[in-house]
Amino acid sequence: QVQLVESGGGLVQAGGSLRLSCAASGRTFSYYAMGWFRQAPGKEREFVASISSNGGGTHYADSVKGRFTISRDSAKNTVYLQMNSLEPEDTAVYYCAAGYTTAALGRGTVNYRGQGTQVTVSL
Repeated sequence: QVQLVESGGGLVQAGGSLRLSCAASGRTFSYYAMGWFRQAPGKEREFVASISSNGGGTHYADSVKGRFTISRDSAKNTVYLQMNSLEPEDTAVYYCAAGYTTAALGRGTVNYRGQGTQVTVSL
């Protein structure tokens, strides 16, 4: 069992930055690939980024490539999403997720998911 708690969301102006954190409980954190998804009002959930269980591989949605960076700290059981050059289109609830592989996360197959943190980007 893995429990995920996100933090770091908030209101930021366009062009600004935020860093989201996802704290995981449970000894099996290091077994899972981790990822971030987002969902804007009236839209479907969207894959944002993922990182392999050993941190050696990352994947990003085209819409965030070059602006967002995912990382993980196994000693702290935490995964991060550094978001730079934020745009109003990035406004959404961001969810942390755990899955068996980055490929599975990319398909939307999630084993565990957090409650989400709101990110709002204003003009």
